[in-house]
Amino acid sequence: VQLQASGGGLVQPGGFMRLSCGASGFTLDSYAVCWFRQAPGKEREGIICILNEGSSTWHADSVGGRFTISRNNAKNTVALQMDSLTPADTGDYYCARQSAGAHHRYPPPADDYDYWGQGTEVTVSS
Repeated sequence: VQLQASGGGLVQPGGFMRLSCGASGFTLDSYAVCWFRQAPGKEREGIICILNEGSSTWHADSVGGRFTISRNNAKNTVALQMDSLTPADTGDYYCARQSAGAHHRYPPPADDYDYWGQGTEVTVSS
């Protein structure tokens, strides 16, 4: 069982970036998935999630209207589309799978997530 995040890099303020989280060893659609962000010097925080039932999503206020999460079941991936990026979005981004049986809680506590991608760095700077 493995998750792998990809797509990070350097982008200018106001730009966009798309991250992808790929799964191996299990079907990602069977689980809720969240993206977490750890900004420099700060704790890791959950920013956006997609549920395993249908396409319901949750997002933190800080990314509302700018970030979108979606699934591609054929590819067994979850994508994070980030628009209108600001320097405050700089950080390491992790995708994570919610543990089976865990309740949906928001903002998502990291302890409720059992498998994590390795993290991908996003830097928003001119």
